[in-house]
Amino acid sequence: MLVTVITPCFNSEKTIRRTIESVLHQTYQDIEYLIIDGASTDKTVEIAKSYEEAFHGRMHIYSEKDEGIYYAMNKGIGLAKGELIGIVNSDDYYEREAVEKIAEQRTAAPYQILYGFERILNEGQETTIVIHHHTNLPNQMITHPTCFVTKKLYEDKGVFHTDYRYSADYEFMLRMYRDEQVTFTPVYELISNYALGGASGTGAAYLETMGLLCKYGTISRKRYRLTVLKYWIGKLVRG
Repeated sequence: MLVTVITPCFNSEKTIRRTIESVLHQTYQDIEYLIIDGASTDKTVEIAKSYEEAFHGRMHIYSEKDEGIYYAMNKGIGLAKGELIGIVNSDDYYEREAVEKIAEQRTAAPYQILYGFERILNEGQETTIVIHHHTNLPNQMITHPTCFVTKKLYEDKGVFHTDYRYSADYEFMLRMYRDEQVTFTPVYELISNYALGGASGTGAAYLETMGLLCKYGTISRKRYRLTVLKYWIGKLVRG
């Protein structure tokens, strides 16, 4: 079974080498690797190209201006040839047996999402190893950096909605959670390592996520409005 791994990136020269090497050294070898770069101005693409020979034709690099990370993810999904697709961001990295452990749990289900344990790092130090079960998706996003999704699911059910700047992955999973044809499969193995920081931890991301939960009925409109009000009051107090 061919597995496609996608790395969306932009100006990631400080971290992308570790990401690429984590894919290169997987124990599972039937991998197609796509680098989707947003026209980086640093050495990101140069570093990626230095690994092309090591991948023996299995790595493909695309670099052009885009509108952000979810556009890059959707582009990679469209280009992917694998039956199963994983996305590892350019500041994250897989465990050596990650793809093998996921592939072992692949079933005949056409619309399958597999996910596992994630190690969370803060400035390089381990803080938590966690898995959030899909049955709690209305309240808590599953560990998206560990997710592998069937190509057919993306083709038939849709990809990331790019009108969300920070929470399109959560919105996608909530859509899939509501679809009775979709199978979620927890894999109780350490799959990915996730570095804290970036846009997902900002106040804007928090408000967008709360708005998403309101849209899907997890929280009331009243609670959402109070959350927004408290956020802006707190921001004014903090100056």
